[in-house]
Amino acid sequence: MAKLVSKVYGDALFEAARDCGKMDEIFEEVQSIGVILEENAELQKILGNPRVMREDKEQMIETIFRGRVSNEIVELMKLMIEKGRYSKIDSVFEYFIGLVKEEKKIGIAYIATAVELSEAQKEAVMQRLLQTTKYESFEMNYQVDASLIGGMVIRIGDRVVDTSIKTKLYELSKSLKKIQV
Repeated sequence: MAKLVSKVYGDALFEAARDCGKMDEIFEEVQSIGVILEENAELQKILGNPRVMREDKEQMIETIFRGRVSNEIVELMKLMIEKGRYSKIDSVFEYFIGLVKEEKKIGIAYIATAVELSEAQKEAVMQRLLQTTKYESFEMNYQVDASLIGGMVIRIGDRVVDTSIKTKLYELSKSLKKIQV
């Protein structure tokens, strides 16, 4: 259900941003609002509290954001409050950011390796990803996971390339278990 809510509202914001020609502006505002909401847990608590009247929440959104961010975002936030979906605002913003990055051909790669990569190795990985994908640039997220033993695991969206020794050993052990002696 959360994914459906994120998609419906995220798609609507994306279309509104495209239609009014303010994609970059709304993209930056959504990122900023995400940080503001993350840093203000009290505001999130109030806006998510079912005991606070809907009208009061909408007035808070008006007071805090109207004139500071695009009307499309203010209206989206008010609509989500009205429909009782405000608790999903973070996932809607996250979904919207993903759509914009896809539109701009910015890939988000998560790379796990057994040891820290050098800057030259990181650059080589990024260049290889640029050559083998449709993306024109990447946001690279590196993580060290010693349990991989060697190799790497790369995740871009729902695609995973796993060349880790850990996985190769696991697959080998599965194959050996199938052999009848």
